[in-house]
Amino acid sequence: MPKKAKKTTPRAASRATLRKPAKTATKRPAKPSSDATAERIANALEAIASHLSAASPGASRPPSFAAADAFVWHPDGRLAPVPRVSRVDLGLLKGIDRMRDILIENTERFADGLPANNALLWGARGMGKSSLVKAAHANINLERKPADKLKLIEIHREDIESLPGLMDQLRNSSFRFIVFCDDLSFDGNDASYKSLKAVLEGGIEGRPDNVILYATSNRRHLLARDMIENERSTAINPGEAVEEKVSLSDRFGLWLGFHRCSQDEYLAMVRGYCAHFGIKMADDELEREALEWSTTRGSRSGRVAWQFTQELAGRLGVRLAGN
Repeated sequence: MPKKAKKTTPRAASRATLRKPAKTATKRPAKPSSDATAERIANALEAIASHLSAASPGASRPPSFAAADAFVWHPDGRLAPVPRVSRVDLGLLKGIDRMRDILIENTERFADGLPANNALLWGARGMGKSSLVKAAHANINLERKPADKLKLIEIHREDIESLPGLMDQLRNSSFRFIVFCDDLSFDGNDASYKSLKAVLEGGIEGRPDNVILYATSNRRHLLARDMIENERSTAINPGEAVEEKVSLSDRFGLWLGFHRCSQDEYLAMVRGYCAHFGIKMADDELEREALEWSTTRGSRSGRVAWQFTQELAGRLGVRLAGN
């Protein structure tokens, strides 16, 4: 005889529910396929490469040297054209006739493709060293065709370590270049002079045939005297230590020394500036004021003569055309 099914009361049903909680199905996230992962990685790498390419100095195009006659070198690899160079006419540089003639002759030989020397212009401040380099460059280019003109490239003292990179950009150009560094000197434990030594002479590649280096400095050996004396006093072999530093200036084949000018040379500079810019003043009064100006400055130089000329022109209402 079949057994009767047991009746389940509501209370018993609730107890059963508490004893056996209902199982909730938890879905695990689907594991991404290897193709999707590879695609995401590829997209990320492409974005990184695009960003690096945009920020890289090498992404810039080679400079167009026909755009200007002068450029400023930046260590990130850029050559910025200079539309108008700040310079003084060659005829206004007084008291440096011998140095002027030597530098122009050397520059002309280089411009004609003949052997020429790197030049170091050293000596008293304000005597026209950098002005002579810029004036010589302009003078050489006066009657040359655009394709034959010299290009002047200024590199700042603190960027000397990037000089080999500049040489790489100039080496294969059809133009000829003067690489110019103003106020070149080295202090302390600065070892960047070794980059300059390698370019001047001694490196495997050396200086390209279409490049010449002109530098100005107040120091004949580009180093402070106390640095040289310190090398002598502390080195195991003083002679070798000093030679290592002093040999840098020896790699400039042409040394041009600039010395303080006499009173007559200083007055000749002032008169030359006044005549060039049309500044009218009685000669005895001009001489008296020019000497008074140099006395208050404590020196006589081409720079002091130019500063006096600017003061005089401003006072008399004369515009210095071309300045």
